[in-house]
Amino acid sequence: MSLRAIVVDDEAPARAKLRRLLAENDGVRWVGEAVDGPSAVALIHRERPDVVFLDITMPGMDGFGLLQVLGDPLPAEVVFVTAHDDEAVRAFEVHAFDYLLKPVGPERFARAIERLCAKVKPALGIEGRLDGLIDGAPRAAHYLERVLLPSGDTAELVPVERIDRFESDRNYLHAYVDGTPRRLRGTLDAMLARLHPGRFARVNRSTIVRLDAIRQVQPWPDGERRLLMVDGARVTWTRRYLAALPASIAL
Repeated sequence: MSLRAIVVDDEAPARAKLRRLLAENDGVRWVGEAVDGPSAVALIHRERPDVVFLDITMPGMDGFGLLQVLGDPLPAEVVFVTAHDDEAVRAFEVHAFDYLLKPVGPERFARAIERLCAKVKPALGIEGRLDGLIDGAPRAAHYLERVLLPSGDTAELVPVERIDRFESDRNYLHAYVDGTPRRLRGTLDAMLARLHPGRFARVNRSTIVRLDAIRQVQPWPDGERRLLMVDGARVTWTRRYLAALPASIAL
């Protein structure tokens, strides 16, 4: 049984080279590629690969931001393929399987594949892959439980239950914890895809709120709602996003 691999890199020549290297190695096969973080999230959820070959520097969401969105445990083994030689420690802190420097040589790539197969293939018996053999079977969603947020010169894994809301700022998000914003790379769409829809909701173009962090809901002009959050912030829930409210939530 071959390992299913996807490639995530914003540079077409880099993706093409990895496709060639994958084609030259038995035991692994290419099943798709993505050019940025948000499209990679959708591809990973759809294809459920065994391994992701991931670049670090990409527009909008870098490789580490992508892993943060995917959550812990990661849904696949991750092999970073990058031109940066100074991020290896950080890569292994997020449990990357390997770290390949561009340009990747065929011998080094083959060794990585050999090690991957030795680790992953024993777990790919019928018990471990039965869900993949049943077409159309529902799959349990995996939602974020913790988010890695900067804290001074270090970082902290913060449970999502402590985050009252996310606000977008171009290619960054501000996660509000106890009223204090903590900045991280990512987009609102990508974050929303990883949050439990019964606990978080997008209320306008730039804000996701944790529903339990809403202290009060007030009527507002034009059919909108004004939210008073537990940290004292006031947020508008616009008509567009009220219309998309899940049936399990009534206002």
